[in-house]
Formats: sequence, C-alpha cells, structure tokens
Amino acid sequence: MTNTNPQLYLLTNDDEITTLIDKLEHALDTGVVSLLQIRRKATLKQYDLATVYREAELLVSLADKYDVDVVMNDDLELASHFCTGVHLGQRDGNLALAREILGDDVIIGRTCHADVALFKQAKKEGASYGAMGAIFSSLTKPKAGLVSMPILQKTAKVDLPLCVIGGITADNLYQLRDELGDVPLQYIAVTADIMAHSSSTIAAKCRAWQLKLQNW
Repeated sequence: MTNTNPQLYLLTNDDEITTLIDKLEHALDTGVVSLLQIRRKATLKQYDLATVYREAELLVSLADKYDVDVVMNDDLELASHFCTGVHLGQRDGNLALAREILGDDVIIGRTCHADVALFKQAKKEGASYGAMGAIFSSLTKPKAGLVSMPILQKTAKVDLPLCVIGGITADNLYQLRDELGDVPLQYIAVTADIMAHSSSTIAAKCRAWQLKLQNW
C-alpha cells in the first residue's frame, strides 16, 4: 500500500508568484518532493480568475519540468482544466464526482481531520489518500485540533494511504516516526518548514528532509 519511507508532500504558500516560483525551483531541484499541492488561498481572494489560471499554469509547468505530480487545493475546475489531481476538504466538493471527472489515474486527496470514520469514507468514495492532522501545533492552521496517535494507528486497518499534516518539521520528524510505530505512512505534508525560508536556504532545508526521510 505504501512505500517503506514516507514521501514529502509540499504545499505552496501565498508568496508573490515570482518569489514562489524561485523557491519551488530550489525545492523541486533537490528531488525530494514527490507531490506538490497548489494552495493559493490569498490569490483566490485578491485576484481575478484569469490571474488564478495564469499562476496555476506557471506552477503546473514547473512541476512538470521536474516530473512532480500536482494536486489543486479544493478546486475541481482548475484540476480538470490542467489535468492534475485535487485535494478536497470536507466542505469543498464531492469526492466521488471528482473521481468521475478526473479519472482513475489522478491523485485525489481528502481531508479527514482526526476522524477515522471520515478516513474510511474517503476510501469508499475513491480517494488516493486521506489526510489526518494536525500532528503538532501548526503555523498554517494554529486553531486546528491535534490528532492522537491511537487515532492514527486505527488508520492502519483501513486500506488507504495515510497523509499526515500540521506542524511537522525536520526537527520533530523522528518524534513522529517513533510515536507512529509500525503505522504505514505515504505522505508527510509540509508548508512552513520549507516555504517560510528564503530561496537561498530552501535547497539546504530540503536536503535535510531528504536525509531524514532516507533514514526513516
């Protein structure tokens, strides 16, 4: 169901687009990023639809250059237009419909919070993975509730790849590993621990992640 070692799943932030592309060039060039989520919440609020699509096109093209799979955050129309995957929150679209529209081969993720029932439902509706979190206190979502290790351990009984998200850093990564025990893990989703850094230091940060994941 999963690789032996979890894969790094990078979520974009709301940096200005040229800054974001510069950062992503450095990150993707290390080869450690397996999946990229285009998550531009502020862009959607501040700019017109043409700008949203133009930015998405630039980011998808960049990911294609490095052969990295892409999922759009909560936007089935964007995903369909650019032939990418999609990640859906619990209130952000019908998963079964997304699977029907996008096809069997694309990655579709579902936010499951700390709820094993939602994780099971995600499998039933055709998700590629279920995302559980927050694992630690997060800068991105400081009000999110933390998921307990016993809840994560219950996901091992569900035949669906597990993604964990929320406050995970290179520094606390092995704490997560030790607490998970033998729970299989597909993706570790990260934003701030990589994207909050300057372009000049992102490659080094990614290589630190790469080393820790290789030694998982």
